[in-house]
Amino acid sequence: MFSITRKALTTASSLVRGLHTLPELPYSYGALSPVISEEIMTLHHSKHHQTYVDNLNATESKLNEALASGDISAAIALEPAMKFNGGGHINHSIFWTNLSPHGGGVPKGDIKELIERDFSSFDKFKELMTAKTVGIQGSGWGWLGWNPRHGRLRMTKCPNQDPLTTKDVIPLLGIDVWEHAYYLQYKNARANYVKAIWDVINWDNVNERLDAARMQS
Repeated sequence: MFSITRKALTTASSLVRGLHTLPELPYSYGALSPVISEEIMTLHHSKHHQTYVDNLNATESKLNEALASGDISAAIALEPAMKFNGGGHINHSIFWTNLSPHGGGVPKGDIKELIERDFSSFDKFKELMTAKTVGIQGSGWGWLGWNPRHGRLRMTKCPNQDPLTTKDVIPLLGIDVWEHAYYLQYKNARANYVKAIWDVINWDNVNERLDAARMQS
């Protein structure tokens, strides 16, 4: 979606879409408290995510102009902004649905069985993903995804706002560890934030994403 090549210039209509919009949250800004405060959720959703949406729309408008005029250099120069803002929009849109005021606990269904198959146990998976996510240098995301090629779950991380799909893995569960996701509440204790967020993980949503991902395989 975000890689601009000479070949892509011949299929401009598939690259440039209509205006993107900020998705509504399926819960109130204060619903995830005390795990994530109302202040953080308000700023994170209405300011940070909105900025990615606005910048993505502006970048796509510039790309549309570059494609229309055949300006290859301008189109290629827009690739980093497309990747960053497009990834920010995709990642956050997944993240909001991965959370729920009624979440947490041990998952049920297929995701539980696959976690136990691929990571020995849910407790081991939780320990590994917490450590991997806390250990991200700088800003980024910890991810649990579905590898369609091997038919297995994959735990990984992405820097900045890189979308997980750049690793050929379908995203199921993402944990945002940009400072704006936790600093106002947890300060520099990223580990406390990641450990707490398990109490609001929406495993029903993760199961739904798993079902959809396996149908694509």
